[in-house]
Formats: sequence, structure tokens, C-alpha cells
Amino acid sequence: MNNPPRLQIEPGKVVLSGEWTLAALLPELPQLQARLTAGGLGGLSWDLSDVDRLDSAAAVLLWRTWNECWPADLIVTETHRRTVERVAAAPIAASSGTVTAPGPVERIGDLVLGSIDHAIGLVTLFGQMLLDLCHLARHPSEMPWKETAANIYKAGALALPVTGLVGFLIGVTLSYLSALQLRSVGADLFIVNILGISIIRELGPVLVAVLVAGRSGSAMTAQIGVMRVTEEIDALTAMGISRSIRVVLPKLLALTVVMPLLVLWASAIALIGGMLSAMLQLDISPTYFVQNLQRAVPVANLVIGLTKGIVFGFIIAWVACHFGLRVKPNTESLSANTTTSVVTAITLVILADAVFAINTRNMGIPQL
Repeated sequence: MNNPPRLQIEPGKVVLSGEWTLAALLPELPQLQARLTAGGLGGLSWDLSDVDRLDSAAAVLLWRTWNECWPADLIVTETHRRTVERVAAAPIAASSGTVTAPGPVERIGDLVLGSIDHAIGLVTLFGQMLLDLCHLARHPSEMPWKETAANIYKAGALALPVTGLVGFLIGVTLSYLSALQLRSVGADLFIVNILGISIIRELGPVLVAVLVAGRSGSAMTAQIGVMRVTEEIDALTAMGISRSIRVVLPKLLALTVVMPLLVLWASAIALIGGMLSAMLQLDISPTYFVQNLQRAVPVANLVIGLTKGIVFGFIIAWVACHFGLRVKPNTESLSANTTTSVVTAITLVILADAVFAINTRNMGIPQL
């Protein structure tokens, strides 16, 4: 830097000289800002005729010193005047008004409108699935068997260890806590009834649904979302391949088929865990547990549990695909939609379970 910026304050006049650029201003910026903001300089006469170079950074500094209005007496070259004019014509966000946070009414309105938008999207996706099934019924050769089998393996076979482990631990915990209460009232034998109905009818389907929503549901949303980010979905459309048949439908079919099997698996493992805990705590033999389980738990409870598995699996895949297709081409949208997908799926599963509980309240309950 051969000619540093200089500022001279004379009676009724401010004289600038040298190079007024960002690179030249940085070493002396605090001192120059202090002198420029000392007060009263905006109304003086300004002489910029000796300024060699003037960039937009220095022009912004001068424009703010002038309180965003031109001095009454200004001596400046035409080139430097145009630089300051460009800064003066640019909109300044800070002067356009303050940004206020939305109020409670606005937040509620946004929530309601967003919920309606998601509901419309879910209904649209459901209708598209029905149209795809009708199309595949007329053209069975287009059925995506490979994609469906791959999703069955990922969502079903790979989920067996975690669902079995959690089911076993839940069975042991429930049996242990129930045994403590039943022993105090001399009703040890009713441990079979409690474990059978609670696990087969309620805990098994809901527990597996929560695990699958967090594991497979999030994976489905993330997979479709990445395909959106990398424009693979658009590429399928450009090639004339239906994205719903190749991407969405295999996931819906796979999880609908797999979920009742996972429910059956997790419920059986949970009952084994409960049976072992009852044997250790209440001296109930496994033979008595299995024989009494058939009498204490009607078959209707198993039918209800498996039906819940089918419905819950469809809901999880349905929601996962919906939010995956809504991902925008950025990583923030991908993470946000994945999280929302899991939360929404679990919420809808619990609501569906409540509907099942109300409509099947008189089914499968043994008469003592």
C-alpha cells in the first residue's frame, strides 16, 4: 500500500486523500471510524478530489457518516460519485423495519395450515398407491418384486435382533413388576393372564411399531430424501419410470407384510422372557405357563395384535414416504423431514392403537 488513507479536518471542511479501499482501511479502521463518528462532520464541506481509489466498503463508511444523505458541499470525481451512488441506491435491511416474532395466533395458524397441507399430501399419496395397485393388477409383469424383497429384508430380517432383545427385556420387566404385586395378594397364577393379554394385544404391536418407526421409517425417509437431493427422483421421471411404483410402493408393501411377523416374533420372545421371570420368582413351571396361556388368552387377542401390526406397518411406511418426497434439495430439509417423519408416525400409531382399543373393547377379554 503506497498511499494510505488520510483524513484531515479543517475549519468547516473535511479533506480525504489516499487510497480508500477495504485493504487500505483495515489497519487504521478503528481510528478512522472514531474520527468520522465524532459528530458534526456530516454537515461540513467534503473534499474527495485527492482520493486515488474508492471502493464500496469505503463508500458505505462515508454514506453512514453522512447519515445517508448527500452533503450540501461535496467535491468528488465522477467515478467516485458513481461508487457512492451505487451504495446509496442499495436497500439497507436495518432501516426497513424490525422483524417481529410471530404471535401465538400466527403460530397456531401456521400449524393448522401445515397440518392441512400434510393431510392433503397423505391422501394424495394413498390415492396414487391405489392407482398403482390397479395398474399392476392389469400389468403384473411390472410388479417391483426385487425392490419389495430388498425392503422386506432390510425392514424385517435385519430388525429381528433388536426387536427380539427389546421384547425379551420388556417381558422380563413386566413379569417381575407384576409378580411383586400379585404375590402380595396371593394371585400368583394370574401372571399368565396379565402377560398374555398385555403383550399379545397391546405391548407387542406398539413396541414393535415404535422400534420400526425409529429404525426403518427414518431410513425410508432418509433414502427417498437423498434421492430427492441428488435428483434421482427427477431422473426416474425423465426416463418415464414411475417413482411411486419403483420407490414408494415397494416400501409400503414390504412394511405392511413384515410388521405382523415382527409383532408375532417380538410377542413370542417377550412371553418367553416373562415365563422365565415367573419361573424364577413365582415357581411357575414353563409347562403350566404354556398350558394356561392357551386358556387365559383367547385367539381373538392374537388376531387383534396381528391386525394392528398390518395397520401400523402401513402407517409407518405411508408417513415415511410422504415426508421423504417432501424433502427439498438441502441437508437441513432432509434432517428436519426425517425427524418429523418419525414423530408423526409414532403419533399416528398411538392414535390408531386408541381407535383399536375403543372398537375392540368387547373382543378377546376372557370371562372370569
